[in-house]
Amino acid sequence: MKSSFYFFVNAWGKIDVVVEGRLIWCGKMSLKSIVRELKEMRDGIGSMSRRGVESRRWNGRTKSHVAPDVTLTSLELIQQGQWANLPPELLLDIIRRVEESETTWPARTVVLYCGSVCKSWRAVTKEIVKTPEQCGRLTFPISLKQPGPRDSPIQCFIRRKRETSTYLLYIGLVPSENETDKLLLAAKKVRRATGTDFVISLVSDDFSRSSNTHVGKLRSNFLGTKFTIYDSQPPHGAAIQPNIRSSRRFHSKQISPRVSACNYVVSTVAYELNVLRARGPRRMHCTMNSIPVSAVQEGGSAPTPTSFPQIIDQPFSPSPALKGKGPISDLNNASLPEVPVESQDSTESLVLKNKAPRWHEQLQCWCLNFKGRVTVASVKNFQLVAAVDPSHNVSAAEQEKVILQFGKIGKDIFTMDYRYPLSAFQAFAVCLSSFDTKPACE
Repeated sequence: MKSSFYFFVNAWGKIDVVVEGRLIWCGKMSLKSIVRELKEMRDGIGSMSRRGVESRRWNGRTKSHVAPDVTLTSLELIQQGQWANLPPELLLDIIRRVEESETTWPARTVVLYCGSVCKSWRAVTKEIVKTPEQCGRLTFPISLKQPGPRDSPIQCFIRRKRETSTYLLYIGLVPSENETDKLLLAAKKVRRATGTDFVISLVSDDFSRSSNTHVGKLRSNFLGTKFTIYDSQPPHGAAIQPNIRSSRRFHSKQISPRVSACNYVVSTVAYELNVLRARGPRRMHCTMNSIPVSAVQEGGSAPTPTSFPQIIDQPFSPSPALKGKGPISDLNNASLPEVPVESQDSTESLVLKNKAPRWHEQLQCWCLNFKGRVTVASVKNFQLVAAVDPSHNVSAAEQEKVILQFGKIGKDIFTMDYRYPLSAFQAFAVCLSSFDTKPACE
């Protein structure tokens, strides 16, 4: 049966909208109330007690990230019913107002409510919500792999938990008192015989490679002087070098269909040898294999993925050769092939270097201007700028612009501010390299 829509002009001269005999839009209603009503109608919630349960459930999830995009099943397509037939003009207006009014977390969760109603709502929401480069805000999980804004940086902070060897990235200036900060990414430090791994995930309680929340990792060499950043998906618009099948140590059927069968090398971080700090503070260079140097030139652009790889919702069935041979080894310890990535059109990759600090005679220490975002002196503090050749015609102002800065503000609390052309994932991985032990660099 078709859904019925009625429009009325109320006493305030505003338009009311009634769907299936129920008022869902009132000129005096708040956008939060509208979204709540729509969500309840979708879920079939008919009592205030159930509404309270749902509210508490979502409030408890403010620290966890949203799962990657999934393909709607045929059952979901059938169930969306009346929501797919909502007038496009009304739908567009509602979601646009919600997106413009809720600009900070956790209030911005309402935008995710809109994207979870049905397929048509999600399509409109994704159309309205812009990339971080365009609007300066993080909304969907894919925003974490998109370049930051050009004008002002996105300000975040990292909380280190020594007891669990985990590092949590939140959005915001400083930690809030009520601990309702929005979790963006989490990393777990895993020591190996030949180095250290930092496994990066969308959530703080699941670091398995078999999970669809796995986004990448950072791996160091034995001395802690060189780090490699791996992405779980091929970078958008990057050229992948061939001949990767020969390097596989196990059959592709061993891997769940939800997991990428390769690690894609997207960046490397190198620290110069500096025994006993004879050459001053740490010196580092970051080669961004997936970002061309043209990204920092006038009119240039950086690779911007629009979605995570589609998740294949099929039951896992091992190959006949593997049946009866016992359980499959943990994918966390499995060595997946490492696929080098070249920047767009095989052009030169962007290189970042740490900004040279100045010596302060009065304080007798090296200093950098962090504009109040760093308050504690630490060997880990750094600022990164573009290291480009004069032939690339990059302006002096662009070369002096700080792309990433990281520093300490308290015990186990650090700030991380990043901007275009880096993404939150790339910036977080670079900052994680500063936490590893470097006996040959200090």
